[in-house]
Amino acid sequence: MADLKAEALALFSDPVALGHALGFTDLRDDPHGIWIRKFVFATEDTTIQAHRGAYKTTCLEIGLALIMIREPDKSIIFLRKTDDDIAEVVNAVQRIILSDVFQQCYYALTGTRLVITKANQAEITLSIFSAPRGSAQLQGIGIGGSLTGKHADIIITDDIINLKDRISRAERERTKAIYQELQNIRNRGGRFINTGTPWHPEDAFSLMPEPERWDCRKTGLMTEEQIQRLKKSMAPSLFAANYELRHIPSEGALFVQQPAFTKDPLTLRDGIAHIDAAYGGEDYTAFSCGRREGNTLYLYGRLWQKHVDLVLPTCIAEAKRLMCSPIMCEKNADKGYLAQEIQRAGARPGTYSETMNKYVKISTYLRKWWGNIVFLEGTDPAYISQIMDFTEDAEHDDAPDSASCIARYYDNRSTEKYQSPFGD
Repeated sequence: MADLKAEALALFSDPVALGHALGFTDLRDDPHGIWIRKFVFATEDTTIQAHRGAYKTTCLEIGLALIMIREPDKSIIFLRKTDDDIAEVVNAVQRIILSDVFQQCYYALTGTRLVITKANQAEITLSIFSAPRGSAQLQGIGIGGSLTGKHADIIITDDIINLKDRISRAERERTKAIYQELQNIRNRGGRFINTGTPWHPEDAFSLMPEPERWDCRKTGLMTEEQIQRLKKSMAPSLFAANYELRHIPSEGALFVQQPAFTKDPLTLRDGIAHIDAAYGGEDYTAFSCGRREGNTLYLYGRLWQKHVDLVLPTCIAEAKRLMCSPIMCEKNADKGYLAQEIQRAGARPGTYSETMNKYVKISTYLRKWWGNIVFLEGTDPAYISQIMDFTEDAEHDDAPDSASCIARYYDNRSTEKYQSPFGD
């Protein structure tokens, strides 16, 4: 029994060893052990920034399970961007607590069973919880959820800042307002734990304590070859923010103004659709719907790093949902293949031969319209981000290319000697 107790104590004292026993074999003492100990044992507010794919959330899930048994008198509120994000983490913490490893260690140390008395997609309460009756020990809240009447001793934010905050000032201000509201629900003597990846110089990290920064080289989790491959696959400003944890201007960027948004899908009704197709490699398939109304161009966009065949059904469904027809596509490269596939699927295709230099087209038509474009909410943030990161030397230009074709169509329709590049 003494040996079992010693083994259990060793595991609960060594979060990386515990993680390995739970099946998280990629965790390392540096940095993951450092992060988990900080989550569990820090007494002051803590902010940790780490690059994408660094296992921040996995460390937080292990840390939450340990906090719940180490401080059973403390209530915890956990925030992520959406309710689905919350459910993912809460379910993971439940699995850790109910695992044979965790249960056996707890029993070896205390001689009692650890029981979950309440659990759902957003809450966990353990039998040892000793705070006021009726409140949950761990409560997850999506960033849009109500904080009215809530109070907690430990408040954790994880990835409440994402790509939406990068492309939308309104989203940044919304996230910052919610973070400020959290200050009012922290109990006296409580603490904050903040984790995530920066996206914009004015995002909510600007309100948090100075972060510990763990970039892609400091963590040692990525090889130089992996780093260089990622660097080539995205805009420099996006790589700098997500992997080097620094903000740089998009040098030569054409689209600086923050876009506007609408919730009304009827703004796209009777518009047209466009597909910029990828046929392999690192290219993206971009899909756009657009309609002009006076001096406003309404746009909706999707973006996938996939072969067009894999996403064509989604494109057709989206065009139908928004009542946009025809679906335009260039016929130069594929000799009309995509148009045939669109027609075979029961949608109306439109084809054109592209003769205009891509940079000239984007810098002429899309740039002209940019200040008067309103995006439909639901547009892929990555679609807008690729436009805003576009420069003459950009690695990827599929989204701005597709959007510029929509802009060119409506721009040319207003001229007397109009000849549609789409052949209509």
